[in-house]
Amino acid sequence: MSGSLIPRERDTLSASVAVTSAEQHGGKIMSMQSSTQASTTPSASPSVNHLVLNVRDIERSHRFYTELLGFEQCGELTHTMTMRFYRGDASRHHDFALVQVNDPAATPAPDRWSMEPKQIGVNHIAIAYPDRESWLNQLRHLKANGVEFIVRGNHGMTHSAYIADPDGYGLEVLYNLPEEVWGGDIDAALNYFEYLPPEEELEDTTDYQRFGDDVPPPEAVPGRVVTRQAVSP
Repeated sequence: MSGSLIPRERDTLSASVAVTSAEQHGGKIMSMQSSTQASTTPSASPSVNHLVLNVRDIERSHRFYTELLGFEQCGELTHTMTMRFYRGDASRHHDFALVQVNDPAATPAPDRWSMEPKQIGVNHIAIAYPDRESWLNQLRHLKANGVEFIVRGNHGMTHSAYIADPDGYGLEVLYNLPEEVWGGDIDAALNYFEYLPPEEELEDTTDYQRFGDDVPPPEAVPGRVVTRQAVSP
């Protein structure tokens, strides 16, 4: 059941929690509150600090993330497991880590990455470059080294290329558009996507689609542009 519990069910749940606690602590009833009765609130402004990826061949993944994507290795775990740490800038302790799985042969080969989910797990990881020029240079570098662009297109708030790493993790290589482009209607910007054909993969326009109450909404173009209006509720 979604939403909050009705009073009768909530009372039953609270009683059940209290009885279970009493049974587990020698019959002594402990003072407990169910999550639906909590008076606390989460702290504001959280952010994703880093991520850790399990990989089949850490040497191959190391080359991919350093030589192709430009990260530097900044540390290595010296106990318990084979784990290396990476960052894109020296002002951060690390952005992500790679962990070598113990038995790579027992791990099934990855499926070709797709935005459409096939199983539970990470859909994709976004890697941002500082500006348009560095992003365009990065696209040329990836192409020159034979990396496939599975999808190349323009969101309302980023311009992006989707690739896959050696273990099949989806990676969105992007640069952020100025806030004045998408800040007027972030939901519309998130629902916008313009697919680019292969012959336009290394091209980029600064004639950005803008979003807001004072801007005409973008028009959907079948096979090319998806908008909020074109998305089924």
